[in-house]
Amino acid sequence: MVVVLSLFSACNRTKPRNRIDENHLPRIILWAWERPEDLQFLDPNRFGVAFLAQTLTLKNDDVLYSPRHQPLKVPPGIKLVAVTRVESQKVTHESVMLSSEQRAKLVERIRKTLELENVTAIQVDFDAVTSERAFYTELLKDLRRVLPDNIPLSMTALASFCVGDRWLKDLPVDEAVPMAFRMGTDADPIKTFLTGGNDFRDDICRRSYGVALDEPVKTAFEKQRRVYVFNSRPWVPADVAVLEERFGR
Repeated sequence: MVVVLSLFSACNRTKPRNRIDENHLPRIILWAWERPEDLQFLDPNRFGVAFLAQTLTLKNDDVLYSPRHQPLKVPPGIKLVAVTRVESQKVTHESVMLSSEQRAKLVERIRKTLELENVTAIQVDFDAVTSERAFYTELLKDLRRVLPDNIPLSMTALASFCVGDRWLKDLPVDEAVPMAFRMGTDADPIKTFLTGGNDFRDDICRRSYGVALDEPVKTAFEKQRRVYVFNSRPWVPADVAVLEERFGR
């Protein structure tokens, strides 16, 4: 009887919610970092834009705020993902407390990006080291609680997190975007892993992935998987033509 109940429970387990799909974000999303970008040539029905909205730097027991400084031009009706970059001692080499006060400040700053025009989803970009993971987990939990229920919460993830590390498994996010580019010492083994027909382990890592325009990675991913694309230079129509050829229509 115990075995039967266990099997019944497993078969009826509901699939985790995915607000990204519920909001019908386009399959190809361009990352627009801190530089002038004119993306008015994009078709809003086929492309979205994830733009750097702000950078938040943890220092001592404070959070330093730096808003986007460069102009971003997009066509009417395009769906935007507001990205917040979080930096800590790994980048700044400054002392950081990782306090509840800092977490509250981060949550409020990130929540405010939802007030920007045409923002459909929130994304957090934080390369948390092992000692920062508990803090980051609580940050995402707090953020999910204050966001409207229908707003997607996305996070970027080092590709290694989605291959051999399971700490992302129970995070309250709608997707973790494995960044399969600029991977440093992890590049060769992860590229070999992906080109061998393998996939990322956790469900939230299999909803989307990130690549660079100048660093293509061959994968066996299904065509409908959402892809975020980084470009080391400002986007132009010819770059989008490359995306259409690479990822199909």
